[in-house]
Amino acid sequence: MTGLLHIGLILFSFVVVFDSEPTHAGPDREGESHEKSRLVHMTSHWAFQLANNSLTFSRADRFCRGQFSSLATLEQSEDQEGVFELLWHTKHNLPIWVRDPSKAGSSAVPLSKQYAQFSALNFPKESCEGFARLNMSFPTMSSVSVCVRVQWNAEWTEVSTIFSYAAPIFTNEFQLRGQVDVQGRILLALIIHGKHLPYKASFPNDGAWHHICVTWLRISGHWAIYVDGDRKDMGSGTDSPRNIYGDGIFILGQDQDSFGGNFTEPFFGNITDLNVWNISLETRHVQALNACSPMTPEVLFSWNLADLSNHPTVKEVQVLLYCPAVNQQMELHDCRTLRGWSSQQLPLLSWTDCSDPLLFICRSRRERYLKMKQITDSQLSGPTDFMNHLMKLSNKTQAVLVQQPSGLSSLAEASALLDISAQALEDTQLEGLEQADMVSIIQLLSLAADVPAQPGTEATNYSRDVAQELSRHFISVADRIIGEDNALKWQAIKEVVNGPMDVVKSIDRMVTCLIPRLMVETDHLIIHRPNIKVEVQQQMLQEGSRGFSFCGPETEKNSKLDCISVPRQKIQTLHDNGFVKLTLVNTWYGSLWPLFNLEENITMVPTVTDGSQRYLGTVLGSSVISTTVMGDNQPVSTAVRFQLQHRVQNPTGTVYDPVCAFWDFDLTPEAGGWWNTKGCDVVSKQIGYTVCSCNHTTNFALLLQVYEAQRSPENEKALQVLTFVSCGVSLCGLLFTFILFIAVGIPKSDRTTVHKNLIVALGIAELLLMCSDWASANEAACFVVTALLHLFFMASFSWMLVEGLLLWSKVVTVNISEDRRMTLYYIIGWGLPVLIVGITLTVSVDKYKADDHCWLNVKNDTIWAFVGPVVFVLAVNTVVLCRVVMVTVSSARRRAKMLSPSSASKLQIFDLTWAVTRPVLILLPVLGLTWLCGLLVHLSVVLAYIFITLNALQVRNAIKRIKEKRKALSFTRAPMTSWGRIPPTPSSPETSETSGPASSTNTSLVIKNESFRKESFVSFSLKPVSENQVVRLTGFKPSGC
Repeated sequence: MTGLLHIGLILFSFVVVFDSEPTHAGPDREGESHEKSRLVHMTSHWAFQLANNSLTFSRADRFCRGQFSSLATLEQSEDQEGVFELLWHTKHNLPIWVRDPSKAGSSAVPLSKQYAQFSALNFPKESCEGFARLNMSFPTMSSVSVCVRVQWNAEWTEVSTIFSYAAPIFTNEFQLRGQVDVQGRILLALIIHGKHLPYKASFPNDGAWHHICVTWLRISGHWAIYVDGDRKDMGSGTDSPRNIYGDGIFILGQDQDSFGGNFTEPFFGNITDLNVWNISLETRHVQALNACSPMTPEVLFSWNLADLSNHPTVKEVQVLLYCPAVNQQMELHDCRTLRGWSSQQLPLLSWTDCSDPLLFICRSRRERYLKMKQITDSQLSGPTDFMNHLMKLSNKTQAVLVQQPSGLSSLAEASALLDISAQALEDTQLEGLEQADMVSIIQLLSLAADVPAQPGTEATNYSRDVAQELSRHFISVADRIIGEDNALKWQAIKEVVNGPMDVVKSIDRMVTCLIPRLMVETDHLIIHRPNIKVEVQQQMLQEGSRGFSFCGPETEKNSKLDCISVPRQKIQTLHDNGFVKLTLVNTWYGSLWPLFNLEENITMVPTVTDGSQRYLGTVLGSSVISTTVMGDNQPVSTAVRFQLQHRVQNPTGTVYDPVCAFWDFDLTPEAGGWWNTKGCDVVSKQIGYTVCSCNHTTNFALLLQVYEAQRSPENEKALQVLTFVSCGVSLCGLLFTFILFIAVGIPKSDRTTVHKNLIVALGIAELLLMCSDWASANEAACFVVTALLHLFFMASFSWMLVEGLLLWSKVVTVNISEDRRMTLYYIIGWGLPVLIVGITLTVSVDKYKADDHCWLNVKNDTIWAFVGPVVFVLAVNTVVLCRVVMVTVSSARRRAKMLSPSSASKLQIFDLTWAVTRPVLILLPVLGLTWLCGLLVHLSVVLAYIFITLNALQVRNAIKRIKEKRKALSFTRAPMTSWGRIPPTPSSPETSETSGPASSTNTSLVIKNESFRKESFVSFSLKPVSENQVVRLTGFKPSGC
């Protein structure tokens, strides 16, 4: 175990850059402390790394993938230049592995695309003379392989010859024949150099198509018979160890008792896809051919009906055969290599056996390489808390910072390393992970997912236990790093790692690879962690098989679960297509959506295009759920149906429209894939969840398109007209008010000066607002109008602030003289707006204006250059209003007690209510407090109507105040014409007092005002009542006033 953990620690640490900084002049070398150095050459976009270890093609590909890169290709000129420079400086020998970009991945394709059409020959039972001859001359062969697909006539039980090759010298040179045994099986046997080998290899006489391959090698005398990709019989040794003679005749469907004639033992059924090679194929080659992968090297004959001569009874027919490799392009026996350069420095490519160990070059983006160097440098400075715990658990004193390209070699080794990793993650949960830890763990998961399943050995209970233990540890480690608490760390390493979907891909590979071992003696397996749930279901297909369904864990009571299902009809289709065993791998990821940065918008065409809503962007808004369907241990694709809860809450003023999507790993592969919606549709949209259907299997999620809550076209039009009319009325009122201030002759004062400046600022702002729609057609004019609107509306609010300050000084502090403060008022009213607009334009001139209208941009922080000051002004003026109301109420109470001490309480309440209501109604528009509704218009269209209506009252209130002020001035300027005693009149209240003392005296004050048509009398009397002297004030107002 100590050696195992030592290897694990070596794998866990990584170095992908070297101690010296790379340059374009030549590659960098890793420090001499490393046993095996890797070399790097960087171009303007890419970094090319030469791994100084020879590996097979598949291991080289896995190693590059573990380094978040890929095998180099030579398709682009920059790739060719980078590889050439790297090899020229390092003087390494060729060939090296390079990737063929035309090869697709091994993803599942729909069943309808896994069938290929073949031209076949039908040998009818009605005639025993049917045959087909290959029109070619065969050379002398020291080895040979023949592969063919046959459909045996189930009614024929006699010996039949599938093919026979006869030479002029020897007729039974090479032949394949078959017969039906008592168990109903078809037994196969070879004849080589006339020696009849035993009937051993077999396949069921079920009337289905079967792929048969036979191989022979003279040097060893080894021969083999394969049926449907499996080796059914093999042996060595013949009576005559010689080559197969050339210039022979190859016949399909008949035995040649003489050279090219005297046919016996006919074949009845169908034959297609006959191919002949001058080599002895290996098992992996035969398996690839069984899946319909083409093999062109060393081929002597490739199936083509034009190269055959048929007997008249043999007819050509078209058949459909199950061929999973037709679209998957399964790996062949040869892989692409670079063997040199031409005189024009063009790459010379060739093909080499994929099992040969060769050097290779990994290619990654330049930015990714530099970020990896930065992370590595930080790791070299000292082990992190996580690494310290890892070394403690493994009884190691230090970690070796070298990664072995050979990778993990066994399930037990990978399971042990993942186990201590999970323990270290648990121990360092409070400390958290560093960037280097995250990258190392993701590399470990990628390596563990590529652990070979050791084909060729039977799945035992022991291997099942190891596989299940590996799976549990794997899911535990993956669950830790995709937790929501690591969201910021994922953002920090996004230049190196493609994202959390890399972990999803590793989980898919791991579970799919281990299915044959995981499901020994069981048909149901569940692994559940807080953020991940994996369920594997398996059943034998039969008529009327049920559908499959899978649900994630319950998150809240009475909430819909995240579920995915394969309909029963699709399961029946798989059964009808010949599948026997079906395995479903279902996975739920509950914490991926917080790991995707919400600020990084997902590019997608908006679904709402009628103009009723404004598109803001698209975000991941649900858990991720997936299904992988395995038919007879081969990936197949079928339609699925799923429902997912909405995980993102609607911000105020926005609405969501769900879109069904899946993660496409083949879309922008350099970035690890991207979201795609092809083949997915919304079935129903419900409150809190959405139901979708897709015509394939993969990883699914909901993308929520965010729209700004828009008003209906009718409301928008009504508000637009109301705004224009209100602005027009307001503008006319402001102009009329300004004329009144000048024409009526109101004396100059600080208050009138403030009013006039407020009128000017507000009037220009209203005029610009009415013209803004016309200016929107011209970009430059719209920008100017936006800046002027910003300036004059800011000036309006600044003078509203001055109105509040002035009112405070007159009412609260009762400071009569304001001459010295007018300079400060001018600075606030005009200087402050100019400063704010100037700074805003300087800081964000490119983001100043909105895209579709002449106003500030509300999608960034520019709008706060207006909203911020407005909120401040409204807050100050609200305090002023409250204080003024308090002073007014206090004065009203004192006045009520003095003038009518014995009045009814209801009258006092009415007076107090009016004393509060009147200043509020008057001061709300003047102080700009009606704009409080303007800050809330996004909540309801009703508030928009109220806001427009209230702001039209600012002018009406100003005109009313001017009239009142004019009357007040006329009253205060009136001269006094008389002051003295006036005899009582009979109608006066004093003469009606008959019970009063005779000594009572009346004193009257007569005020004559020229503005009144008659005199106004105010009289007061002093009367002794009991022992108290009472002053009675009586006012008279002549009629007609």
